[in-house]
Amino acid sequence: MTDPWRLPVTLEGKSVRLEPLTEAHVPGLAAVGCDDRIWRLMRYGLIHTEDDMRLWVQHLLESQAAGTDLPFAVIHIATGAVAGATRYMEIRPEQRGLEIGGTWYSLAHQRTVVNTETKYLLLRHAFEKLGAIRVQFKADVRNESSWRAIERIGARREGILRNHYILPNGVIRDSVYYSIIDREWPGVKQRLEKLLER
Repeated sequence: MTDPWRLPVTLEGKSVRLEPLTEAHVPGLAAVGCDDRIWRLMRYGLIHTEDDMRLWVQHLLESQAAGTDLPFAVIHIATGAVAGATRYMEIRPEQRGLEIGGTWYSLAHQRTVVNTETKYLLLRHAFEKLGAIRVQFKADVRNESSWRAIERIGARREGILRNHYILPNGVIRDSVYYSIIDREWPGVKQRLEKLLER
């Protein structure tokens, strides 16, 4: 029997469709994602070329095969174009928890309904289909726009892990952690649905 926590699934809303990530998405991701402004505060280093993007996607697919991650390409429905990527990570079905992370969008789709609906679809699936009791998020403490976006959806700040990662450029990163737990989901869901109605 397939573990539903690790089963690739397509999640579709009004503005975005989250498709299981494949190497076929590489050209679309590279077309919108080879910009230093997207990657400078991410853990992966800078992505400048389609080959860099392919290596990044291959790494995620290896993590999926290992059972720790479930990556998605984010498709903007109105245009049919790739808008970015996201994933479930730190998947722990035995603890009924996972993390939503590794998320990035093209500059054109940042601070738009794309992020709101992407998070809504991922959270709804986690809590209502998988039976999660905890969904967590993390961000570089220097990435204020990222942690403000996490706060905007209703996640609660838990604290900071100091010296959490050594980035490819040698910078030592602190990570700020957030979570939503099952009893908070109905209120967060209502909040997100109101945002999506605007």
